[in-house]
Amino acid sequence: MSGDLALSPTPAVAILAFDFGTSRIGVAVGNTLVRVAHPLTTIDAKRSETRFRAIADLIDEWRPGILVVGLPRHADGAPHVMTGRARRFARQLQGRFRLPVEFSDERWTTELAQAQLDVRGPRAAMGRGMRDQVAAQLILQSWLDEARRS
Repeated sequence: MSGDLALSPTPAVAILAFDFGTSRIGVAVGNTLVRVAHPLTTIDAKRSETRFRAIADLIDEWRPGILVVGLPRHADGAPHVMTGRARRFARQLQGRFRLPVEFSDERWTTELAQAQLDVRGPRAAMGRGMRDQVAAQLILQSWLDEARRS
């Protein structure tokens, strides 16, 4: 039909987000088309090599174009010890996987994640692993929402 617009689909870019911790790393996934984040998994390992092997497996599976790392700060925005550790983790991700890494403010994400799980009931609230995944989801959703505004 004449006058119809031919729409060329925009390919979705997968995104993995990380809620970095010294014992566990929560991971969430989303993409640039739908712009909705989902909890994915928790990497429960203290050894660096074990963590990066698990991340490599996730990158192989999801083929992200962007990685997002939650940047912890005090409530007033001032950096603290974990801020530097999260930045180091982001540099390691970028160096190992040669993917762009961006940051998203993660103030209050752990508390918000726990509150969401508490509302879902005692089974959902069990385990810090799920909390870390939901925190990563909140980090990624915040990043996606901010990217949409800009």
